[in-house]
Formats: sequence, structure tokens, C-alpha cells
Amino acid sequence: MKDYIALTKPRITWLILMSAAVGYFFGLNGTAFGQINWWTMLHTLLGTGLIASGTAALNQWYEREADRHMRRTSDRPIPAGRLTPGRALAFGIGLSVLGFVELVFFVNLLSGMLGAVTLASYLFLYTPLKQRSWLSTTVGAFPGAMPPMIGFAAASGHLTAEAWVLFAILFLWQFPHFYAIAWMYREDYARAGIRMLPVVEPDGQRTANQIVLYGMLLVPVSLIPGFLGMSGKIYIVGAFALGLWFLYSGVRVAVDRTILRARSVLMASVIYLPLLYGLMLLDRPLR
Repeated sequence: MKDYIALTKPRITWLILMSAAVGYFFGLNGTAFGQINWWTMLHTLLGTGLIASGTAALNQWYEREADRHMRRTSDRPIPAGRLTPGRALAFGIGLSVLGFVELVFFVNLLSGMLGAVTLASYLFLYTPLKQRSWLSTTVGAFPGAMPPMIGFAAASGHLTAEAWVLFAILFLWQFPHFYAIAWMYREDYARAGIRMLPVVEPDGQRTANQIVLYGMLLVPVSLIPGFLGMSGKIYIVGAFALGLWFLYSGVRVAVDRTILRARSVLMASVIYLPLLYGLMLLDRPLR
């Protein structure tokens, strides 16, 4: 059972569910917490979690050969021989189908279709591109930013500017996060033939530049919810401070391109997103 759970990448799935939940709350258009349809929200998170888990399992099935060459992934269930590829494939397909059915029949069609698009773009565009071009990070950021859209669609039945703002924040956040990981494990990626930017350009200059660039873009974009009325002035001040702090961690890695600095960007990214979401929710207006 532990191996099947490992296929679902639970540490990533909880971030996905957090983003979907934030999207759901804002899709309710200011409804007070006591008036929320918690049953629908439960189906939303269950369906999203199933699709995310199925996608993770299918991704590990697809990349099982590359995983054998990487120290940090060689002990995953398939390359370590604890699960056969066939069982992992069946498990991933089963979870994905269940998640799609859960969203379509118990939430709405739009959320289910968004979930399906997320899975398809991640598996059929991003995953194969990883061994061809460092631009795979950009391609992968699109499905990676879909969870709040799924949550928003589940609550409202349509997508508005607010949903796209949540998408944009998560889209930009991913670049410092994943470029930091790519820098930390560039030797592993090189052994597996995965063409991440630090592998293609080992000096790390362009990687650091990308981290700073997207960190800079994230600061103004993260303020938009306050100007759209999604949150208030407390959020604007807090988001600005968090954005500068996150950007500072990126500037440090640009000045000193070391694994230690890259790890600090990774840690900052993991702290930044929940804090930003928390501010956004706590300061949202209720009707």
C-alpha cells in the first residue's frame, strides 16, 4: 500500500488540493463560510485529488527508465522493482477515470473537462518534452496552474477574471520553485537525459535570471486580487511584503549560484504560497 501511495506523490497533491480549495472559495463570490455547500466542495477536492494522483502515477510509469538513473528517484516503486509497470499503469488510469467521473457527475462538466485537460497536457505535452527541451518547464506550468481554475469552476460553473488571476499567480510561482529544484538536482537530471535549463547551461546564469524574472513578475500579479475586490488592503500589503521576500531569495541565488542558495529559494516558495493563500482567504469580503 505504501508503494501505491508513493505513486500518487502526496506531497505535491496536497499543494494541488490547497490551490483547488482556494479557487473554490473565490468561485463562491463572497459567500460566507457558513453558507458553503461543503458536500460539493468535498466532491471537488476528491475528484481533483484523484486526477492529480492518477496523473502522478502515470507520470512515474512513463518516466520509469529515467527514474532508474536518478539518485533521488531510483527508489521509487517502479524502478526499485516493488511494483510492476503494468500495475502502476492500471492504478494510474483507474484513479484518473474515477477523478473525472467524480467531477463530471457530482460537481459539473466544466470542472471535469478542466481536470481532463490538465491530465492530458501534463502527460502528453510536458512529460515527453522534458527529454527534448528546457522549455518543458514553461509548458508544464500551464497544467500546473490549473487546480484553482478547477476549484473556481466547481463553485461557480464558469470562469471569470478572478479565476484567471489565481491561475496567473500559480503559473508564475512555479518557475522559481521548479528552477530551484532543477539547479539542486541538475546532475541527476543530466544522467537521466532530462534537458532542464541547468543541464543545458551548467553555469546557472540563465536559470538564476529566470528565477529573478518570474519572481519580479509575481510581485505585481499577486496584488491584483486586492484591486479586483477579491481581498482587501491587508492582503495587498501582505502580498507585497511576501513577494519582495520571495524575490530577495531569488536575487541571492543570482548573486551566489550555489545549491545552498537554490535550496533557500525552494524553501521560500513552499512557505510563500500557503501564506499568500491564507492572506487572500482571511481578507476576502463576505456578503
